Amino acid sequence: MLPKNPARNGGIFFGHTGQSYLGVRQHIYLRYIRINFLAIGSLGSLIALAPTPPGPAYPWLATQPALAQRLVQRMAPPAGSQRVAVAADSWGEWLRGLPLRPVGTPARLYNGQLKDNQGVVAAVVDIDPGTRDLQQCADAVLRLRAEYLFSVNPNKIHFHLTTGYDAWFSDFVAGRTFRVKGEDVQPAAKPAETPTHAALGRYLLPVFGYAGTLSLSREVQPVPLAQVQPGDVLVHGGRPGHAVLVADVATNARTGQRYILLAQSYMPAQNTHLLRNVDQPALGAWFAVPGPEAAEFDTPEWTFACTELGRFD
Repeated sequence: MLPKNPARNGGIFFGHTGQSYLGVRQHIYLRYIRINFLAIGSLGSLIALAPTPPGPAYPWLATQPALAQRLVQRMAPPAGSQRVAVAADSWGEWLRGLPLRPVGTPARLYNGQLKDNQGVVAAVVDIDPGTRDLQQCADAVLRLRAEYLFSVNPNKIHFHLTTGYDAWFSDFVAGRTFRVKGEDVQPAAKPAETPTHAALGRYLLPVFGYAGTLSLSREVQPVPLAQVQPGDVLVHGGRPGHAVLVADVATNARTGQRYILLAQSYMPAQNTHLLRNVDQPALGAWFAVPGPEAAEFDTPEWTFACTELGRFD
């Protein structure tokens, strides 16, 4: 993907009502209400965490998705295979529960126009692409990762910019952000605010503008493709580059064959969608992981080297 300029592409990206995340979760899980306060490392300030209900939560939604519309229900694994085990409350479990829009929903760009290549779209994730050309490939991965961390522990949200600057959400809400002058990223002050979901959106805007595939490729740790797990990322860092997220993994116990579901945004910014396997239509949205002799892994809109798989810490 090509670099973006937030000065040109700024704007609030969430189609959210502006209500706080705590308000959403209290509305749904009144019986679980409790407020926790966690120290933000050396910052000496506190973030109030929302109540933690059982199972994954998706804080950009006013109501949590019906089970029938979640990825785990809509995308059955290939015949003879089963989904790999994931830990409770993990990134992988959260991705399995991603809400999907109704069958047949087309993928659209940030401006409402249809994505040109609808043939690669197996399903559209029920999350907004923003109103500006910001949430492209790497940004869609960062958006989902940030939403997951916001739902379990906002203090862990941070991403590196392409320059190497480490931008923390906890800094942002405490009144510390950054500004870019030429090639330099410098600390900057801003009003402190509470750590609401709307604040997460404001934090992510400049991150989307100054992070990309190159920074994402450094954010994740290399993993052999044969060991792929839900939540891993195929990423080619560069200009252009591309990134797709491994949304789920299944394996055939008899043959040892692994299969993966892939989610991506693209350029221009567009709905995050699950990819259709256009080369092997019988697999639907699943892709067979190639053997150790393979040098490349083909996806519908990008070919990755098999060495370009990474994992978040």
